[in-house]
Amino acid sequence: MLFTPTEIERLEAAHPDGMTSREVIELFRSRGVAMSEATFRKYVQIGLLPRSSRRIGEKGKHKGSKGIYPAGVVRRLNLIKKMMNEGMTLEEIQNSFLAFRNDIEALQEALETLFQGFERHLEARRISDERKRSIARQFQESRRTAATLVKRLERIGSAIAARPIAEGPG
Repeated sequence: MLFTPTEIERLEAAHPDGMTSREVIELFRSRGVAMSEATFRKYVQIGLLPRSSRRIGEKGKHKGSKGIYPAGVVRRLNLIKKMMNEGMTLEEIQNSFLAFRNDIEALQEALETLFQGFERHLEARRISDERKRSIARQFQESRRTAATLVKRLERIGSAIAARPIAEGPG
């Protein structure tokens, strides 16, 4: 059973620093969804999943390191599995909206960087409390607007990715 949007949001909130591939795979396995390290690596290699955002060394001699992936990788894997359940091939999925997914994620990251910069500058400025509250309200409204935009873009991508219904003779 795949994850619901609410479950994915909770997972993303619970793992703000990311997750290892092993953690992600275990999440899906616990739901009865077939997933292996080899499959995960293949999805990364063919561009369906992002590369790890950072690596953490393992304790012990010659243990190497493990990649940390953004928690959003669960959302993307969930979508890939859903599309496969609908009969799409990996090639069809590659050619689908997932091509836009990297751009959407880059947009999210850029917006988050911008918002963090705004917060830092707002905290550092010497301005009246009233003006600061006004700016903070505008800032929060902008954050909500940005989140709405990203969700709309994701829905557009999902609509584009939906398997077309075969048209009968016209």
